[in-house]
Amino acid sequence: MKIAFIGGGVMAEAMIRSLVDKELAVPASITASDINPERCQALRQRYNIMTTSDNKSALQSAENVILAVKPQALGEVMDELRGKFDPQQLVLSIVAGAPVSTLSRGLAHETIVRAMPNMPAQIGQGISVWTAAEAVSEERRKVAQSILAALGKEVYVPDEGYIDMATAVSGSGPAYVFLIIEALIDAAVHIGLPRSLAEELVLETVLGSAALAQSWRRHPAELRNMVTSPGGTTAEGLLELEKGGLRAMLDQAIKAGYEKARRLGG
Repeated sequence: MKIAFIGGGVMAEAMIRSLVDKELAVPASITASDINPERCQALRQRYNIMTTSDNKSALQSAENVILAVKPQALGEVMDELRGKFDPQQLVLSIVAGAPVSTLSRGLAHETIVRAMPNMPAQIGQGISVWTAAEAVSEERRKVAQSILAALGKEVYVPDEGYIDMATAVSGSGPAYVFLIIEALIDAAVHIGLPRSLAEELVLETVLGSAALAQSWRRHPAELRNMVTSPGGTTAEGLLELEKGGLRAMLDQAIKAGYEKARRLGG
Protein backbone atom coordinates (compact mmCIF):
# COMPACT_ATOMS: atom_id res chain seq x y z
CA MET A 1 0.00 0.00 0.00
CA LYS A 2 1.66 3.22 -1.18
CA ILE A 3 0.44 6.27 0.73
CA ALA A 4 1.15 9.99 0.50
CA PHE A 5 0.30 12.39 3.32
CA ILE A 6 -0.36 16.00 2.38
CA GLY A 7 0.25 17.66 5.73
CA GLY A 8 2.37 16.21 8.50
CA GLY A 9 0.49 17.31 11.61
CA VAL A 10 -0.41 15.42 14.76
CA MET A 11 -3.22 13.34 13.24
CA ALA A 12 -1.16 12.54 10.15
CA GLU A 13 1.60 11.28 12.43
CA ALA A 14 -0.89 9.15 14.37
CA MET A 15 -2.00 7.58 11.09
CA ILE A 16 1.59 6.97 9.97
CA ARG A 17 2.47 5.34 13.29
CA SER A 18 -0.63 3.12 13.24
CA LEU A 19 -0.12 2.04 9.63
CA VAL A 20 3.50 1.09 10.32
CA ASP A 21 2.81 -0.57 13.70
CA LYS A 22 -0.01 -2.67 12.27
CA GLU A 23 2.02 -3.49 9.15
CA LEU A 24 -0.56 -2.11 6.74
CA ALA A 25 2.25 -0.20 5.04
CA VAL A 26 6.03 -0.40 5.19
CA PRO A 27 7.89 2.86 5.89
CA ALA A 28 9.43 2.91 2.41
CA SER A 29 5.94 3.07 0.88
CA ILE A 30 4.91 6.19 2.86
CA THR A 31 5.65 9.77 1.86
CA ALA A 32 4.73 12.79 3.96
CA SER A 33 4.73 16.34 2.62
CA ASP A 34 4.91 19.35 4.91
CA ILE A 35 6.05 22.95 4.43
CA ASN A 36 7.99 22.81 7.71
CA PRO A 37 11.46 21.26 7.13
CA GLU A 38 11.85 20.49 10.83
CA ARG A 39 8.58 18.60 10.82
CA CYS A 40 9.70 16.60 7.79
CA GLN A 41 12.96 15.74 9.49
CA ALA A 42 11.18 14.62 12.65
CA LEU A 43 8.82 12.31 10.75
CA ARG A 44 11.68 10.89 8.70
CA GLN A 45 13.77 10.14 11.78
CA ARG A 46 10.93 8.66 13.83
CA TYR A 47 9.39 6.40 11.18
CA ASN A 48 12.02 6.06 8.45
CA ILE A 49 9.53 7.30 5.84
CA MET A 50 10.11 9.52 2.82
CA THR A 51 9.42 13.23 3.31
CA THR A 52 9.23 16.25 1.03
CA SER A 53 8.09 19.86 1.01
CA ASP A 54 6.65 19.45 -2.50
CA ASN A 55 3.03 18.33 -2.41
CA LYS A 56 2.94 17.48 -6.10
CA SER A 57 5.94 15.20 -5.93
CA ALA A 58 4.40 13.40 -2.97
CA LEU A 59 1.52 12.28 -5.19
CA GLN A 60 3.76 10.41 -7.60
CA SER A 61 3.23 6.64 -7.48
CA ALA A 62 0.96 6.93 -4.40
CA GLU A 63 -2.14 4.77 -4.57
CA ASN A 64 -3.76 6.56 -1.65
CA VAL A 65 -3.47 10.21 -0.64
CA ILE A 66 -4.32 11.39 2.87
CA LEU A 67 -5.30 15.05 2.90
CA ALA A 68 -4.41 16.24 6.40
CA VAL A 69 -3.89 20.00 6.14
CA LYS A 70 -5.48 22.63 8.36
CA PRO A 71 -8.84 23.98 7.11
CA GLN A 72 -7.41 27.45 6.53
CA ALA A 73 -4.73 26.01 4.22
CA LEU A 74 -7.09 23.84 2.20
CA GLY A 75 -7.88 26.40 -0.53
CA GLU A 76 -4.23 26.99 -1.35
CA VAL A 77 -3.45 23.27 -1.36
CA MET A 78 -6.39 22.48 -3.63
CA ASP A 79 -5.30 25.17 -6.07
CA GLU A 80 -1.83 23.62 -6.13
CA LEU A 81 -3.04 20.04 -6.65
CA ARG A 82 -6.06 20.60 -8.89
CA GLY A 83 -5.95 18.19 -11.83
CA LYS A 84 -2.79 16.44 -10.61
CA PHE A 85 -4.48 13.23 -9.49
CA ASP A 86 -4.80 9.95 -11.35
CA PRO A 87 -8.49 8.96 -11.53
CA GLN A 88 -7.71 5.76 -9.62
CA GLN A 89 -6.01 7.49 -6.70
CA LEU A 90 -8.02 7.51 -3.50
CA VAL A 91 -8.09 10.82 -1.64
CA LEU A 92 -8.97 10.40 2.03
CA SER A 93 -9.59 13.78 3.61
CA ILE A 94 -9.52 14.39 7.36
CA VAL A 95 -9.87 18.17 6.94
CA ALA A 96 -12.51 19.41 9.37
CA GLY A 97 -15.54 21.00 7.77
CA ALA A 98 -14.57 20.31 4.14
CA PRO A 99 -17.44 18.56 2.32
CA VAL A 100 -16.91 16.05 -0.46
CA SER A 101 -18.35 18.45 -3.04
CA THR A 102 -15.80 21.14 -2.14
CA LEU A 103 -12.94 18.67 -2.27
CA SER A 104 -14.08 17.17 -5.56
CA ARG A 105 -14.49 20.56 -7.18
CA GLY A 106 -11.29 22.00 -5.74
CA LEU A 107 -9.14 19.01 -6.69
CA ALA A 108 -10.92 18.17 -9.96
CA HIS A 109 -11.12 14.62 -8.64
CA GLU A 110 -14.00 12.29 -7.78
CA THR A 111 -12.54 9.38 -5.83
CA ILE A 112 -12.86 11.00 -2.41
CA VAL A 113 -13.50 9.70 1.09
CA ARG A 114 -14.16 12.15 3.91
CA ALA A 115 -13.43 11.14 7.50
CA MET A 116 -13.33 12.59 10.99
CA PRO A 117 -10.95 10.71 13.32
CA ASN A 118 -10.36 11.89 16.88
CA MET A 119 -7.48 12.38 19.29
CA PRO A 120 -7.49 8.92 20.97
CA ALA A 121 -6.30 7.63 17.59
CA GLN A 122 -2.89 8.58 18.98
CA ILE A 123 -2.95 5.31 20.93
CA GLY A 124 -5.14 3.27 18.58
CA GLN A 125 -8.27 3.93 20.66
CA GLY A 126 -9.94 6.50 18.42
CA ILE A 127 -13.18 6.42 16.51
CA SER A 128 -13.50 7.66 12.94
CA VAL A 129 -16.74 8.51 11.18
CA TRP A 130 -16.48 8.45 7.39
CA THR A 131 -18.36 8.58 4.13
CA ALA A 132 -17.47 8.18 0.46
CA ALA A 133 -18.35 9.84 -2.82
CA GLU A 134 -20.40 7.79 -5.28
CA ALA A 135 -17.35 7.43 -7.55
CA VAL A 136 -15.43 5.47 -4.90
CA SER A 137 -15.47 1.77 -5.75
CA GLU A 138 -16.14 -0.94 -3.20
CA GLU A 139 -12.48 -1.91 -3.37
CA ARG A 140 -11.31 1.62 -2.58
CA ARG A 141 -13.85 1.89 0.24
CA LYS A 142 -12.33 -1.20 1.81
CA VAL A 143 -8.89 0.41 1.58
CA ALA A 144 -10.17 3.55 3.31
CA GLN A 145 -11.85 1.41 5.95
CA SER A 146 -8.62 -0.49 6.67
CA ILE A 147 -6.65 2.76 7.04
CA LEU A 148 -9.17 4.20 9.48
CA ALA A 149 -9.51 0.92 11.38
CA ALA A 150 -5.80 1.17 12.19
CA LEU A 151 -6.69 4.18 14.36
CA GLY A 152 -9.36 2.36 16.37
CA LYS A 153 -13.03 1.92 15.54
CA GLU A 154 -14.53 3.21 12.31
CA VAL A 155 -18.15 3.91 11.44
CA TYR A 156 -19.39 4.44 7.88
CA VAL A 157 -22.32 6.84 7.40
CA PRO A 158 -24.23 7.25 4.14
CA ASP A 159 -25.30 10.81 4.99
CA GLU A 160 -22.39 13.26 4.89
CA GLY A 161 -24.24 15.57 7.26
CA TYR A 162 -23.31 13.22 10.09
CA ILE A 163 -19.63 14.06 9.60
CA ASP A 164 -20.05 17.64 10.84
CA MET A 165 -22.07 16.30 13.77
CA ALA A 166 -19.32 13.81 14.55
CA THR A 167 -16.80 16.65 14.41
CA ALA A 168 -18.68 18.34 17.25
CA VAL A 169 -19.14 15.15 19.29
CA SER A 170 -16.25 12.72 18.82
CA GLY A 171 -13.85 15.22 17.27
CA SER A 172 -14.15 17.91 19.94
CA GLY A 173 -15.43 15.59 22.66
CA PRO A 174 -12.03 14.56 24.04
CA ALA A 175 -11.34 18.19 24.96
CA TYR A 176 -14.55 18.30 26.99
CA VAL A 177 -13.67 15.02 28.70
CA PHE A 178 -10.18 16.34 29.52
CA LEU A 179 -11.72 19.50 30.98
CA ILE A 180 -14.02 17.45 33.19
CA ILE A 181 -11.10 15.26 34.27
CA GLU A 182 -9.06 18.37 35.09
CA ALA A 183 -11.92 19.87 37.08
CA LEU A 184 -12.51 16.67 39.05
CA ILE A 185 -8.82 16.43 39.93
CA ASP A 186 -8.68 20.05 41.05
CA ALA A 187 -11.83 19.61 43.12
CA ALA A 188 -10.37 16.50 44.77
CA VAL A 189 -7.21 18.43 45.65
CA HIS A 190 -9.38 21.26 46.99
CA ILE A 191 -10.97 18.95 49.58
CA GLY A 192 -7.57 17.65 50.67
CA LEU A 193 -6.49 14.71 48.51
CA PRO A 194 -2.85 14.61 47.37
CA ARG A 195 -2.69 15.46 43.65
CA SER A 196 -1.13 12.15 42.64
CA LEU A 197 -3.87 10.22 44.41
CA ALA A 198 -6.55 12.53 43.00
CA GLU A 199 -5.26 11.96 39.46
CA GLU A 200 -5.25 8.18 39.90
CA LEU A 201 -8.75 8.12 41.39
CA VAL A 202 -10.25 10.35 38.69
CA LEU A 203 -8.58 8.65 35.71
CA GLU A 204 -9.50 5.15 36.88
CA THR A 205 -13.04 6.29 37.65
CA VAL A 206 -13.49 7.75 34.16
CA LEU A 207 -11.93 4.71 32.46
CA GLY A 208 -13.97 2.25 34.50
CA SER A 209 -17.22 4.15 34.06
CA ALA A 210 -16.80 4.32 30.27
CA ALA A 211 -15.89 0.62 30.10
CA LEU A 212 -18.93 -0.30 32.18
CA ALA A 213 -21.28 1.81 30.05
CA GLN A 214 -19.86 0.21 26.91
CA SER A 215 -20.07 -3.31 28.35
CA TRP A 216 -23.55 -3.15 29.84
CA ARG A 217 -25.15 -1.07 27.07
CA ARG A 218 -27.73 0.39 29.41
CA HIS A 219 -29.05 3.93 29.22
CA PRO A 220 -26.69 6.31 31.06
CA ALA A 221 -29.57 7.51 33.21
CA GLU A 222 -30.09 3.94 34.45
CA LEU A 223 -26.42 3.59 35.31
CA ARG A 224 -26.43 6.97 37.05
CA ASN A 225 -29.44 5.93 39.14
CA MET A 226 -27.61 2.77 40.20
CA VAL A 227 -24.88 4.93 41.77
CA THR A 228 -27.27 7.45 43.33
CA SER A 229 -28.74 6.49 46.68
CA PRO A 230 -31.67 8.60 47.93
CA GLY A 231 -30.39 11.36 50.16
CA GLY A 232 -26.78 10.25 49.68
CA THR A 233 -23.55 11.97 48.74
CA THR A 234 -23.95 11.35 45.01
CA ALA A 235 -27.46 12.80 44.99
CA GLU A 236 -26.14 15.90 46.71
CA GLY A 237 -23.36 16.32 44.16
CA LEU A 238 -25.65 15.75 41.19
CA LEU A 239 -28.02 18.39 42.49
CA GLU A 240 -25.20 20.94 42.43
CA LEU A 241 -24.22 19.94 38.87
CA GLU A 242 -27.80 20.38 37.67
CA LYS A 243 -28.09 23.73 39.46
CA GLY A 244 -24.87 24.81 37.76
CA GLY A 245 -26.23 23.91 34.34
CA LEU A 246 -23.67 21.26 33.38
CA ARG A 247 -26.08 19.40 31.10
CA ALA A 248 -27.20 22.58 29.32
CA MET A 249 -23.64 23.82 28.89
CA LEU A 250 -22.53 20.57 27.27
CA ASP A 251 -25.51 20.79 24.96
CA GLN A 252 -24.50 24.31 23.97
CA ALA A 253 -20.88 23.24 23.46
CA ILE A 254 -21.89 20.48 21.04
CA LYS A 255 -24.21 22.82 19.14
CA ALA A 256 -21.50 25.49 18.90
CA GLY A 257 -18.99 22.97 17.58
CA TYR A 258 -21.46 21.71 15.01
CA GLU A 259 -22.25 25.18 13.73
CA LYS A 260 -18.55 25.99 13.51
CA ALA A 261 -17.92 22.81 11.49
CA ARG A 262 -20.69 23.80 9.10
CA ARG A 263 -19.24 27.28 8.70
CA LEU A 264 -15.82 25.84 7.91
CA GLY A 265 -17.43 24.01 5.00
CA GLY A 266 -18.75 27.25 3.58
